[in-house]
Amino acid sequence: MKRIVVLISGSGSNLQAIIDACQLGRLNAEIVAVFSNKTDAFGLQRAQRAGIATQSLAIGDYADRQAFDRALMQSIDRYQPDLIVLAGYMRILSSSFVSHYLGRLLNIHPSLLPKYPGLHTHRRALENGDSEHGVSVHFVTEQLDGGPVILQASIPVLPDDTEQDLAERLLIEEHRIYPQVIQWWVEGRLSLRGDRAWLDNEPL
Repeated sequence: MKRIVVLISGSGSNLQAIIDACQLGRLNAEIVAVFSNKTDAFGLQRAQRAGIATQSLAIGDYADRQAFDRALMQSIDRYQPDLIVLAGYMRILSSSFVSHYLGRLLNIHPSLLPKYPGLHTHRRALENGDSEHGVSVHFVTEQLDGGPVILQASIPVLPDDTEQDLAERLLIEEHRIYPQVIQWWVEGRLSLRGDRAWLDNEPL
C-alpha cells in the first residue's frame, strides 16, 4: 500500500476527503502523516481523530525558507512516503523541496489553470465576469501553480454569486476529483514525464 504524507495550512477539508476515501476503500493508500505550518490548523485535529501522526513546524523557528524546507523534508522523509499531497498548504515551496519530490508531489488549486495562479481566485473570477470557474489538480513544479494539469472540474458562475458561494460549490468538486487523481497515481496510471502529465501512457 502506498504511503502518503499530506501538507495543510488550514481547515483540512480536502484532507478529510482523502481520509474518507481511504477509509471507504476508494483510495488504496495510507496517510502516514499530516504536516502543517500552522500549529492551530483544524486539519491537524481531523488527522488526529483518524489516528494519523501530525506535526507542525513554525517558520519563525528557522533562519529562512530554505532552512524551513530542509527541516520539513527531513521530517517528512522519516515516514518514507511514496507521495506528497498538498491540500491547502499556503507556503511557496523552495526549488530544493520541489526537486526532492518531483513527480510525486501533487497540489489542488481553486481555478481553471493556467487562469489565476496564486491567491484570491474566486474574487478574480467574479471581477473578470467569468461565466465559469473551477479547480485544477496538478503536478508541482518550481513555477507557482504552473505544473502540468492532471484533472479539472468547473462550475457555472451564477449572477448573484459571492466569493463564499463559489468557494463552497467548488469544494464539492475538489473533494470529488482530488482522491480520484491520487488513486490514479497510486495505481501507477499517472506520471510526470518531462513537462507533461501522462495518464494510461497518454499525454494529458
